[in-house]
Amino acid sequence: MIRIAIIVGSTRPGRRAEVVAHWVYDIASKRSDAEFEVVDILDFNLPLLDERMSPARGQYTQPHTKAWSAKIDSFDAFVFVTPEYNHGPSGALKNAIDFLYREWNNKAAAFVSYGGGGASGTRAVEQLRLVMGELQIADVRAQVALSLATDFQDATFKPAARHDALVGTMLDQLISWAGALQTVRSGEGARPVHEPAHNEPLKRSAREQWHDRAIY
Repeated sequence: MIRIAIIVGSTRPGRRAEVVAHWVYDIASKRSDAEFEVVDILDFNLPLLDERMSPARGQYTQPHTKAWSAKIDSFDAFVFVTPEYNHGPSGALKNAIDFLYREWNNKAAAFVSYGGGGASGTRAVEQLRLVMGELQIADVRAQVALSLATDFQDATFKPAARHDALVGTMLDQLISWAGALQTVRSGEGARPVHEPAHNEPLKRSAREQWHDRAIY
């Protein structure tokens, strides 16, 4: 069964991401083609990135990193629920993403955003899509964009009815891609790899070598 995390992408007091994530979960949990779990980055108490080694090496030293790694590694796909702050996602979400690397690879992602100014968080999603490419995550086209002006009434979340159908379309695409990428991760869909001859050192790509020695 495909497992999908609905990630609460804000830790700010009074955040709206939590109620939005549970709204997505309520819609998603009616499906039988995947399992869903709300994952709140606040629960992992992640500080600003405090691992010395590049996350591509997977040599974690901090207990909070190891707990976060185990949680993310257990999923096949992700729905990122993100606010828009200054045309971008929250710093807390970007920081949580940056803690890991291989745990994200060859998985699928979708986005539910919220914001004001008529953009409804879409500019935050555009930045996250760039990040997904570097992490080898396949992000789906369909997304849900919620307006602080029309989908929230004071502190109460009251999304327009049309958003329910958009969540369904988004999840259809996400589950399809997640299933395809399970095959890639299992090795069945991978390209043939040159087997080194006896005593020939295994060659690593320039990107892998750079990640191994990078400190940033």
